[in-house]
Amino acid sequence: MLFFACAPCVHPSPTTAECPMTHDHAASPIDIHAHFYPESYLRIIRDEGGPLGAETKMVDGKGLMLKIGDIVTQPLERRFTDLDARIEAMDRQGVKVHVLSLSLPMVEWADRALGHKLSATVNDALADANSRQPDRLFGLCTLPWHAPDLAVKELDRAVQLRGIRGVYCATKVRDLELSDASLTPIFERIEALGLPLFLHPVGVIGHARLDKFYLHNLLGNPFETAIAAAHFIFGGVLDRFPKLTVCLPHAGGAFPYLVWRLQRGYDVRGDLKTAKHGPKDYLRRFYYDTVGYAQESHEYLVNLVGADRVMMGSDFCFPIAYERPVEIVTDHPTWAAAQKSMILEGNARRLLKI
Repeated sequence: MLFFACAPCVHPSPTTAECPMTHDHAASPIDIHAHFYPESYLRIIRDEGGPLGAETKMVDGKGLMLKIGDIVTQPLERRFTDLDARIEAMDRQGVKVHVLSLSLPMVEWADRALGHKLSATVNDALADANSRQPDRLFGLCTLPWHAPDLAVKELDRAVQLRGIRGVYCATKVRDLELSDASLTPIFERIEALGLPLFLHPVGVIGHARLDKFYLHNLLGNPFETAIAAAHFIFGGVLDRFPKLTVCLPHAGGAFPYLVWRLQRGYDVRGDLKTAKHGPKDYLRRFYYDTVGYAQESHEYLVNLVGADRVMMGSDFCFPIAYERPVEIVTDHPTWAAAQKSMILEGNARRLLKI
């Protein structure tokens, strides 16, 4: 397969001399894409979500399953909720740190009050996780993005909690794209606080067409991430907030591969000059994880954006997740030791101040 070999090297990775760490010192791998469902969050959905359409079902021997509209979770196994089981899994994988984040259905399905309550509950649980494992568990705070005033209020509270190192956000907020002006106060506050923003797909486009063959995940999720990235660029979000740092999941989804088509559109269409620069010039405004599932994919990504913009992730602990996320990095045949060190630990430690 020659796809990665001819990939344009837009931003070369830093050399070993430029990197403050070497692979020999990368003994503490950090997984920045690790999902967590606090039991307190699940209880509130079970007890208070019914009037808003939330359904819960305990599947014998497997865990609680959630259904809210088109969103249906798998039965949530013990590793999602139990911190001891998580630590055991991390030890088996050779992972030192999990950066915890919620996953579907998140909180935007709820009304303002319940969304705020759910967000605060998740953030308190993240802080509790850090108090139990202060060197191993950190969190990305959840906000009620559909209520921007409450989101800013909760952000100011959450940032005071122990272990909170970033902000978590869906790729859209109900029917609003992330370029919508109503979300501006949240981005302003995130930038002012110097926190990184981590995205995750939700409510994928064309859901009915993607019902079969698990395509809502396999194709829908990466395309949803590309849509969000395009809105950050063409909607002027990255221009308005030059210090805002955004991390795209699943190795950037479809964005790193479609950026050249987006660039061509920018070059030939006057109505796309809403951004100060072409899409390719924003590639390094984003960070990316390693949930790309193939050496060829990761080779292309690192050649494109540089190893200093890529961090190890696993998608813990969904079936599609890596069981051995560290080896995805350490076994890569062409990356230098300094590049592996940055991806395993250095970039996340710098970005998240761990």
